[in-house]
Amino acid sequence: MTQPHLLLESGAVADVALLPGDPGRVDRIANHCDGAETVAENREYKVVNAAYEGRELTICSTGIGSPSAAIAVEELAAIGVETFVRVGTTGALQADLEIGDMIVANGAAKDEGTTRRYENVEYPAVPDYDVLSALVEAAEDRAEPVHVGPVATDDAFYAETDAYVDDWEDAGLLAVEMEAAAIFTLARRKGLRAGAICTVDGNLVEGTQKGTDTEDDELPEKAKDNVARAIDIALGAAASL
Repeated sequence: MTQPHLLLESGAVADVALLPGDPGRVDRIANHCDGAETVAENREYKVVNAAYEGRELTICSTGIGSPSAAIAVEELAAIGVETFVRVGTTGALQADLEIGDMIVANGAAKDEGTTRRYENVEYPAVPDYDVLSALVEAAEDRAEPVHVGPVATDDAFYAETDAYVDDWEDAGLLAVEMEAAAIFTLARRKGLRAGAICTVDGNLVEGTQKGTDTEDDELPEKAKDNVARAIDIALGAAASL
């Protein structure tokens, strides 16, 4: 059956998928790969098949936020994807995190509405251990420092008030983004695997502007450079999974 948003059928994708938010970042990831072929493009979803170090993989943009990310996971899972790796950007919530730092999430607070339609908010949104370990090991193999810790997934980009930021900071959350909780939750419920690596593009505690998962040309220079490093780490992890 053709999926209604991705416009793809079973067998059209690899069993591992990298999930950036920005459709433009699909091409940037594909440029690190061999044999890239665009297989679908509709709304916020651009899907490319490629290979990295001989490992076939799929790259699919999710757009902004958990609702559209959940659609991507649902439809990719229905046509054969078993492992999902989010590759995105995030706003730091701790003062010692700098623009360009990379974060591997070991959990995501469900400050969004999508996962509540699937399960109780008390159920954890956590990555698969093998994917988490592969991301950390890929970073270590490249001598790239990463922070490992929990993040918040939020729906309301323009409603992240000082009170929200202070509460997240006090809780020890490293950063806030908009998709990880949905990706982790749906993968877990389906018996599939998921993980996430995100590059810091601003610091909400320090008052530097946080970007959305949007055009890379709009990112601060250090974040732009380290998005490329995060892509390499994600691809290295995908090749090992």
